[in-house]
Parts: sequence; C-alpha cells; structure tokens
Amino acid sequence: MRYFRITQNPDSFMTGVLSVMMTVHMASLLYASEPSDVMVPPTPALPEESVISENSQLLVFPPTIRFTSPQDIRSFVVQRILSDETTQDVTAEALVTISNSLVEIHEHRLTPLADGKSEMTVRVGGQSIVVPIEVTGTQQPRPLSFRQDVMPVFMKAGCNTGSCHGAARGKDGFMLSLFGYDPSGDHFRITREQLGRRVNLGQPEASLLVEKAVGAVPHTGGKRFDSTDPMAQTLIRWIELGSPEDAKEVARCTSIQVYPEYAVLKGHNQPQQLCVIADYSDGTQRDITSLAVFMSNNDHAVAVSEQGLMASRHTGEAFVMARFDEHTVGIPVMVIPEEEPALNPAAYTLSTDSNSRLIDEQVNKKLRQLRMQPSPRCSDEEFIRRVSIDLTGLLPTAERYQQFMEQSSPDKRAQLVDELIDSQDFTDLWVSLWAEWLMMKSSNQVSYKSVLLYYNWLKDQINNDVPLDELVTNILTSQGGTFSHPPTNFYELERDTLKTAENVAQVFMGMRIQCAQCHNHPFDRWTQDDYYNFAAFFSQIGRKNAEDYREQIIFDRRSGEVKHPVTSQNAKPVFLGGDGAEIKNQDRREVVAAWLVSPENPWFARNFSNRIWHRFFGIGIVDPVDDVRASNPASNEALLQLLSDRFIDSGYNFKSLIREICLSETYQRSTVRNDSNRLDERNFSHQTVRRIKAEELLDIVCQVTGDNDKFRGLPLGSRAIEIADGTTSNYFLTTFGRASRETVCSCEVKMEPNLSQALHLINGDTVNGKVRRGGLIKQWKNDKLNPEDVIDQIYVRCLLRHPDTQEINSLMMLYRDDSSFESASEDVFWAVLNSREFLFNH
Repeated sequence: MRYFRITQNPDSFMTGVLSVMMTVHMASLLYASEPSDVMVPPTPALPEESVISENSQLLVFPPTIRFTSPQDIRSFVVQRILSDETTQDVTAEALVTISNSLVEIHEHRLTPLADGKSEMTVRVGGQSIVVPIEVTGTQQPRPLSFRQDVMPVFMKAGCNTGSCHGAARGKDGFMLSLFGYDPSGDHFRITREQLGRRVNLGQPEASLLVEKAVGAVPHTGGKRFDSTDPMAQTLIRWIELGSPEDAKEVARCTSIQVYPEYAVLKGHNQPQQLCVIADYSDGTQRDITSLAVFMSNNDHAVAVSEQGLMASRHTGEAFVMARFDEHTVGIPVMVIPEEEPALNPAAYTLSTDSNSRLIDEQVNKKLRQLRMQPSPRCSDEEFIRRVSIDLTGLLPTAERYQQFMEQSSPDKRAQLVDELIDSQDFTDLWVSLWAEWLMMKSSNQVSYKSVLLYYNWLKDQINNDVPLDELVTNILTSQGGTFSHPPTNFYELERDTLKTAENVAQVFMGMRIQCAQCHNHPFDRWTQDDYYNFAAFFSQIGRKNAEDYREQIIFDRRSGEVKHPVTSQNAKPVFLGGDGAEIKNQDRREVVAAWLVSPENPWFARNFSNRIWHRFFGIGIVDPVDDVRASNPASNEALLQLLSDRFIDSGYNFKSLIREICLSETYQRSTVRNDSNRLDERNFSHQTVRRIKAEELLDIVCQVTGDNDKFRGLPLGSRAIEIADGTTSNYFLTTFGRASRETVCSCEVKMEPNLSQALHLINGDTVNGKVRRGGLIKQWKNDKLNPEDVIDQIYVRCLLRHPDTQEINSLMMLYRDDSSFESASEDVFWAVLNSREFLFNH
C-alpha cells in the first residue's frame, strides 16, 4: 500500500490536485507526535506475588555494602528478573537477615553499629542471595561539611537552579552559583553578605536560610521541605557549628552509581525504587539516594518521584537519571505492554551481508525486548530511489532504473550500493556535508578564495580515501598560509580560542560543552575546569598577515594562556574526561589531535558513526548528533558501540561503514508501520520518511526537469551541493532550510516544512519555470508520445515507479481536449513535483 498517491479519487482529478497542494499540512502530520501528559507520578502498587520460574534471577543492589562512618545509612533494592526478561521490584517481599550484630536493619535500611564484616541474606520465594557487608570508621564520626552536606541540600531543594537563586542575577536579592559550581562564593554570600540575617548563629532555627526553606516565612519558591526533614536538620546543625567553611582538602565526590542497572517493567503502574551510591576521593562511600535529584527524559513512559521511586505509565522507554554534585548518571527503563503481542519470528530477518548482519542483530535484539515487530523489506523501486538519494543526492536515470528492475541477481542491491559509493556524486555529497560541519563561509575575515581552496582541499581528501582520523589530524595541526595550506582556514573561520575549543568538541566528538564556560554543565559531567583546561590546547594559535592581504598565516606562538574566571589561574591543558597532557616543546594542537583520534578518546569514532547513521535514517542513535551527554543517551548503546568498533577496525574508512549500513535489513525496511511499531521513532523498526535536504531537492528538481541553475563560481550545470561558500544561495535554498553555516550546530539545517515552501512549490518559478524551460514536454510532443506514455515518463523520472491504473485514469481526464497536450502535461508534471512522494525520501 502506498501512502503517497498523487490522486485519491479516480473520478476526480481535482481531488488529487488539492491533496498535493496541501503539502505543508500533510508534512506536518508526518512530524506530529502524541502529546505527553503532565508528569504526575502515580502512587505505584507493589507487584503481585508471582510464581518464580527456574529461569528467573534474583539481584540485590548495591551488590556489596560498605560503611565508612557511623552516620552512614544504606538503602538497598531487590530486583527479580523473570523468564520473559521483565523485572520486578520485590524489596517489599524480601525476607532479610543479618549474620551478626554489626549492622542493624529497619524498614529495608541498614545502619552500622561496630567495625567488622557481616553478611546480609535476602530471600524471596524459594530464592536467596548473600550480600557481603564491611563496616569501618564507626569510631570516627565524619564532621559536617559545607561542600559534602550543605551544598547537596541546595541542589536537592532546587535552590541553585537557573529558575531560582542560581540565575545569573540570583532571585530576590540572594544568589547561589548555578548547580553549585562555586562553593566558596556560595559560602561567602550565605554567611557574609547580610550578616545575622541569612544565618542566625544565636538561634539557628530562626535563620532566614532555614525559615524560607521550611515555609515559616513567605518565600517566592514556596516551601521546599518540612522542618523535621533531614535536609532542614543538616542546615540547622551546620549553623549551630558556626556555619564553617570547609578545609581545602575536603574529599570530593568522584563518581556516582545508580542501581538497579536497568529495568523492564510490564504493564501500567509497576514500581522500581532507585538507590544511588557516591564514591569520594578519600575512599569513602555514601548512600546519597535522599540527596540526589531524579528526572526522566520521557515522563510519558516512566515517571520518577523526588525519592527515586519510578513508576511505569505507558509503553515506551525512558532514561531515568540521578544528579548529584557535578555528576549525572542514569539507567535505561523499558515499559512493555501487559498483553504480549503476537510477533512473527520471520520478520526479524538478518542481512545476507556478513558485516551488515551484526547491525541487524543489535537492532533486532532491542526490538524483541520492546515486543516490537519490524516492518518488512522495501520493494526494489523504493530501494533504488532511497539509496540513490542517500548516497548521491540524486535520482537514478530512467535507464538505470529499468536496468536495475530487470536484474535478477540476488546481490543486485549490493552492486548498486558499490556503484553509487564509487561515483563522483557520492564524493560531492559528503564534501557538502563536511562543508556544513566546518562552517565554510566567506566573510570580511575570510576571503572567497580561501573558502574555495579549503573546499577543494577537502574534496581531494575524500576523493583519495584519506582515513577520517588522518583528515581530522590534518585539519587540527595545520599551519602555514590559508592559501598555500587550506586546512588552516579552520582557525580563520573562528578565531576566538574558547569558540574554537567548543567547535572541536562539537564537530569531532559530538559534545556541546558551551554551558560549562560559565558554570558546571547542568546535565552532563563537564565542569568549568574541564572547559577551560580543554580550551588551553588552542590558546597558542598565532596569526599574521601574508603578502596577499587576503591571506593569513597560522602558526604556533608557543605562548599564551587561558585564565579560569573563578580561580584567575592559568588553565592547564587536560583532555576532556581524561588526564592532563604532557607537552614537551610541542605544538599543543598536535598533542590534542593525537589524543582525539586515538582509542583513548571514546567519543571520536562514536561521533562519526552516529553522524553517518543519521544520514541514512534522519535520526541519530544519539539525537541530536552533536549533543552527546549523560542526559541524552543512545537509543541503542550496543548498536552505537558496534558501529564505532567497526569504524575503527576499518581504519576509519567511512565508505566501508556506509556500505554495511546500506546493506543491512534495518536500512532496507519499508516505511509502512504495523500495530507494534506505529509509535516507534527511535528504534529503527521501520525506515523513516525524510524530507529531502534543500540542496539535494533543488538538484533533483533540476535533474528531472532538465533545467539547470547557475551558481557563483561554478559553471552552468553544476549542482547546488557543490557550492563551496555558505553565503552563496538563492530563494529556494533559503526557503527549504539550507544551513547558513554560522555555527557548527546540526540545527543549522532546517528540515521542518512550512508555508513558504508550499507556496513556492505551488506558485514559484522553481517548479513552474523549470517544467517549461526544460523542454521535455515539447520533446515528448514532437516524438508524438501518447498521454499515457507521458504520464509514465514523468512518474519514472520523478518517483522511480510506474503509475497504477487509478492514477492513470484520473490524470487522463486532463487530456480530453487534444489541443491541451502541453498544458495537461505541465499540470501532471507540476502535481508530481508537488507531491509528498517526490519531496520526501522513503
């Protein structure tokens, strides 16, 4: 069944014409999604007692329990994995015993009594599991700490968020650093800005800091917690002690771990409690479940309370996160239907290509977990059109289409993919994509000649199959003239040191670290220290004039530093998420480039694997592709890791990876959805319907009409994707969302349909003018083609298929008057070019 018919009613051509004129409305329906409910976490009921099969598994989290101070209180969760791979929280059903008197248990919480070793035995039904317990430090109470105890209260209560006192100018005359990136400054503002008001040392309970939080006095943010809450008691105790600042060597949180590691909940309102453990730099551990901030990236599927109690809501998946200090960690959670859908095992087909089978295995594994059946394989007509647009940005000729359809070879799709990858059109397309990522655009600062030389250099690199790690290294370590050494233009298109560091992270690792310039990243691991230490790699880039005033010379100055805005100290070059760099009389860029493309950096290969995948599905495994962070996880982590490993194994040959993707059954699936995958947008159970990008769409319109455009600096007949300079454009490209190349952000490309696009297609010169100027209709008239043949020619040229009987009968009504051959043919051509079937890849 086709979703893109040109006409809907065989008795009325106008019905069909009106339907294609509603391009924007139809496209908006394509992008429409079910609105999510406002998050109101339900009160989940405990799972009913169920029969435990021999294949079920009992788990206790954390798997080992270690106390390091007498104040420690440890929670634990008991999870059962059933034979159908679903999970249940059975903590309330568990019978728990402690082997000795070193630890006390009360309502599934443990407190230490004396140093030593113990064991906790957990029994559920006929199963049991033993958890080792180690107790140390009970004779050494941990002193109350501003950073370790008080600062987490501000984050948990939401005091230091951007909507409250963490705003740039604070709130109601009181400012805290956003998410606590500046503890020293926060301590000063609390204790010194308004002496005797925010903290009352004589009567701690009357401190404004406490009274506003517990709702004793009016507070814009409302009541944050009760006066009996442990958080209130922490603030009061700290003030009783004289509101001291910490010693500089206070232990810091190095990592947090969320338990259980995942959950698969079956049906509505099923609960799962979370437990969060923090590790500190002095080797101690703490249960910080009560202080962590919990959030779900899909409240429609899974809601989570402030106490870390998850509850399933609707079928789907979510990533539920815990944030504490500067760390954000989460777990994947699936919600599957109560009633098991009937799935056809034959639908989970694997590609005949041995490498592509690995892709299908990872995708199908996730689909089975979600109880989702993939769509069937697309037809040959659909495949040749889809893969030709994806690989070259053009349609195959009518002759190539006919040849492909007549081929009986079982590997004809593989032959077609190889043919397209080896074409010059493939190279031109990927150079165009890189030109977007690298912001190739002339300006008062960068001449048109520089951009053109840069573009041609990149084209040579891709033409010569230069491995991607080598290509990126050539860009980052480039020095010399912007004419004689074109990759140096990377440092001319953006001269600001901090922006350069941001661009390197975003383009080559897929990470937006901009937030960390002013404060610790709110939803990722990056701190201000990370940001400025990474920027230090690019602080010694020098520039000077060449003989030609349009050319600049890029060189290593061997001097120049980046200052941290809080400490006012020079930042030291440190790899993102890694160790400090050893730089011995070297260009810092050489050091960071070597690390960037090495296996020590996990993000490089993953980033480009994800970007490549996005090209063929319209959505990345991590999406947006340049927003990799803890709170935006991969929809299929195993798949992304597989692609990354394959990319590295190929020697960073992106053509090899592209071939594997295009020959996978996952890529070759139909866009038609079934009952089980009709709402799936992220798991690749079906191929996506994608509007063709602006440049490619214009190229295809020129191709099928036979009327070419002229672009600056290019001969007549050149393609829009060959435009080197981002400032060169026309009305069609701008209207359809061509990247302006102002930034490296993937959001530069606009794919959303709008009214201007529809009006331009219907009334603008691009379609109407090209149909007339192309001369095809006059040629068909001179060749004395009958109307049915003309309709067939248009369909094959534009849609890569023959029209069906209903479409022919509807369109033949336009040819009733013999004298209207040309106008009727123009109307048919116009209608096809305005159809969703033409404008979208599917």
